[in-house]
Amino acid sequence: MDPNEVKVEALLGIINSSAREAMAEYKDTGHGVPGIDAGTLHPLDLATDTLALRKAIRLLEGACEQLNTILAPPQHTTYNFVNNYNWACIDVAVQSRIADVLDKHPGGLSVDALADAVNLDKTKIARVLRVLALRGCFKEVKRDVFVNTRLSLMLKSTSNVGSCIRHQRDYPRYAAVLYESMIDQEFARSHTVEKAPRALALRKEGKTNSFWEMDDEARDTFHKSMMGYSEVQSSSAVLHYYPWDNVSSVVDVGSGTGAMSIPLAKMFPHLRITDQDLPETLKLWRTTWEKKAPEALLDGRVEFVPLNFLEESPVVGKDVYYLRSVIHDWPDDESKVILHNIRKVMRPNSRVLIHDCVLLRKFEGSDIGTNSIAKAPESALLNFGSHTTHQLDMAMWLLCNGKERTLDEFKIIGASAGLVLTQTYDFVGTMLLEFRIAQD
Repeated sequence: MDPNEVKVEALLGIINSSAREAMAEYKDTGHGVPGIDAGTLHPLDLATDTLALRKAIRLLEGACEQLNTILAPPQHTTYNFVNNYNWACIDVAVQSRIADVLDKHPGGLSVDALADAVNLDKTKIARVLRVLALRGCFKEVKRDVFVNTRLSLMLKSTSNVGSCIRHQRDYPRYAAVLYESMIDQEFARSHTVEKAPRALALRKEGKTNSFWEMDDEARDTFHKSMMGYSEVQSSSAVLHYYPWDNVSSVVDVGSGTGAMSIPLAKMFPHLRITDQDLPETLKLWRTTWEKKAPEALLDGRVEFVPLNFLEESPVVGKDVYYLRSVIHDWPDDESKVILHNIRKVMRPNSRVLIHDCVLLRKFEGSDIGTNSIAKAPESALLNFGSHTTHQLDMAMWLLCNGKERTLDEFKIIGASAGLVLTQTYDFVGTMLLEFRIAQD
C-alpha cells in the first residue's frame, strides 16, 4: 500500500477509536452522548475530572485536522486559515447578550423579536446566527426562529467562559499590528512587556496604559475571565492528580480571586491556603469566597496576603508554591525574578508547581527525568495535531511579550533560581511541572 494511503488509514483508525473512547466517557455518566442541538449542558460538562475525555478529544481533533490537511487541496486549506470570521460573530453574540435573551425562550424566538430585544438589525443578526449555527452554536429551529444550544450557553453573561471570550475581544486589534511590531525599530528586537504588539496598537490609538492597569470593573471582569480560562483548560484536573494529601500548606501565587484555591480548599479541607496577589486584586476576594467557600473563611483555613511577586517574596516556609497561568505572562527575565523570589523562602522540602501550557517541539530532547508525558502517534501531527498551545503562545506574545514554553525552557528558568524539574503531569492543553530545590 502507498505510504500516504497507510497514513490516511492510520488517521481513520485514530478517529474511530478516540471517538468511541469519548462516547464511552459520556455514556459512563448514565446520560448518554450529548446531541449537537442539545439545549442543556451535559453533566460531564460541569465535572472537574474530565481528563480521559480530553485525552480522547486531543487525538480526535488532531487526527481530523491532519486528515483534512492531507486530503483537501492546499489552496482550500490555506485560504481557510484567514477566511474565518467565527470570532467576529461570537463577539457580536457576546456583546449583544443574545444567549441571555434566548435563554428565556427555550421554544425559540423569532429574529424580529430578538432584534427588538438587543436593538440590532434583524437581517444582520440572522446572518451572524446562521454562521454560528453551522458549528452547533445556536440552532435555527424553523425559518428565522433560533434557540440556544449547549455551545451557545457558554456565551451567557453569567458564564465564566463568556467572560473569558469578552476579555479576548481586543486581541484581533493587537494581532493586526504583529508584522509592524516585528519591523518597527523600537519594537522589533525588544522582548519587554512594554514593547508587546498590544502596546504598539494602543500607541497608534493615542493610548499608553499597560496591560495590568485596570479599574475595579475591568479587574473583576479579568478575574472572571481567568475562571473561564480555567474551565476551558480543565485546570481542575490538578485537584485529582497531584498528591495533595501529602501537602499541608499551599501558597497560591498570583491567586486572583481564587479560581483554583477555592476548589482546592473545598476538596482538601486539611490544607492551609495563602492567597497572594496585588492589593487591588485581593480587595475583590471576599465576595467570591463568601459565596463559594464560606466554610474555609469561618474555619480560618485561608489567609490573604498582598504581594508584588516581581519585587517581593511570598510568605515563608510553605509546602507548595503554586503558580497557575502566571509564568506565561512574563518574558524570561521577569519569570526568573518571580522564581528567584520564591526560592528565597522555600524550605528544603518545599515544591514549586508551575501550571501552564507546554509547547512540544519535534527536535527537542525528552530527557527530563520523567516519563509521564503522552506521545502522539506517529501518524499524527506534533502536539497531537492540536494548535491550542501555540495559539495561546501567540496570545501571550500579543498581550505582553510573554510566551508559552517548552520543557527545556522551563528547566532553564527554573535552574536560574536554583530549582530542578522533578515531575510532570500531563493534563491535556496544560501541564503541571513540579520543581524542587536543586541539590549541590
